[in-house]
Amino acid sequence: MEILWFLLAMGLLLAAFSPYLRRRRGGVQLVEPGSPDAADPENYGFARQEQLDVRVPGPDEDLMDALEAVQRTGRWQAASQLLAGTPKEGELRWQRVQAFGGAAALELVRQPGSGAQWLKAWRLEAEKDAGGAQVHAELLVQQAWRHSGGVGSADHRIILEEAREACRKAALLAPGDPVPHITELAVARALGYSEAEFDALWAKIIDVAPAHMGAHLAALHYWCEKWHGSREQADAFAHAAAARAPQGSLLAALPLFAVYEHVPEVVLTNFWRGAVVARAVEGALYAVHTARPDDPMLAHVRHMLLSFLVPMERWAEAMEQVRHVDGYVGALPWSVSADPAAQYAVYRALAVAGYEANGGSPATLPH
Repeated sequence: MEILWFLLAMGLLLAAFSPYLRRRRGGVQLVEPGSPDAADPENYGFARQEQLDVRVPGPDEDLMDALEAVQRTGRWQAASQLLAGTPKEGELRWQRVQAFGGAAALELVRQPGSGAQWLKAWRLEAEKDAGGAQVHAELLVQQAWRHSGGVGSADHRIILEEAREACRKAALLAPGDPVPHITELAVARALGYSEAEFDALWAKIIDVAPAHMGAHLAALHYWCEKWHGSREQADAFAHAAAARAPQGSLLAALPLFAVYEHVPEVVLTNFWRGAVVARAVEGALYAVHTARPDDPMLAHVRHMLLSFLVPMERWAEAMEQVRHVDGYVGALPWSVSADPAAQYAVYRALAVAGYEANGGSPATLPH
C-alpha cells in the first residue's frame, strides 16, 4: 500500500523541519534552527536517522552475526546453522528467511552478476538444505516485487513462476514447515490464484501453524481491495483471526493492519477519530500488552501502532511504541517508503514534539 497521501506530503515537509518542532503546550509548531524550544529525539537516547536499521523490525543479534559472517567470508554455513537451530513452527524462522533473502537481493542489485555468492554456493554445495532452499525462494520473490520492472511486466511473471517452483521444492525438503507456503502467498497474490487455489495453499499453513501472525499478514494482502478481495473480505478475514486467537496472540492486532490497507487516499482529520480506527487501535494495544515480551512479531505491531497513534495525537502511547522499537525500521508502514528511515524519523519527531507539548520530557518517559 502506498503511504497515505497526506502523510507523504507531511513527510516531505517535516523531513526538513522535524529537528525544529517546538515543544509548546497545546500545540506543535516550527521554530528557528537551534532554538532551545526545539524537540530533539536524541534527548531520549533515540538513534540518529542514519543509524536506523532498515533490514529488520527489531533486534536479532544472532541473525546479524550470521548475516555479517556470510557476507564477510562468502561462506553460507553460519546462515545454515542459524536456520537449522530456529524452530520451524515459529515466527522467527520466517523473519530470518526474509532477512537472508532480502540481503541477497540487495547484494545482487548493488553487484549484478557477482553479489550473493554465498547463497549461490549454498544452493550448489547443499542442494537438499531446507534453509538454503527457503532463502532462495524468498530471494526470487523479493526480486520479482522490487527489481523486475513492476507488476505486469514479463520479467515479473517469469521470476514469480520460478519462485513458485522454488517454494514447492523447499516445501518438499521440510515437511511441516510453514515458511515455504508463507513465501508462496506473495506469489499467489501476484499471479492471481483463484480463491480455491489460495484456500488450498492457506490450508497447508494453518494446518501446521494456525496462529502464525506473519502468515496472516501475508494472507491479508490477497483479500484486500487492491488485489483479489474487498474491504469487507479483508475485514472479515482479520476479525475472524482475531476472534479465534489464543490468549497472548498478536492476531488480535490483525484488524489494525486491515484498516491500514484500506485507508482512503484522501484522509480527513475525522478519519482518525472514527470508531473503526479506534477499535482497531485498542485491539492492537490489547494485543501488545498481553503478548510475550519476546514475541518476534511484537515489533511489527508496535511500528504499525506508531503510524496510527501519531495522527490520532495520542502522544504518550506513540512514545511508548518508539521507546520499544527505536533503532529498527524494517517493518510496515515504513518499509513501503522509498526512504524507510526518513519516514519513521518524521513520525518519531512528531511523537516527541507532541509528547513534550503536553508536558512530557525525557524524565517522564519510562525506561
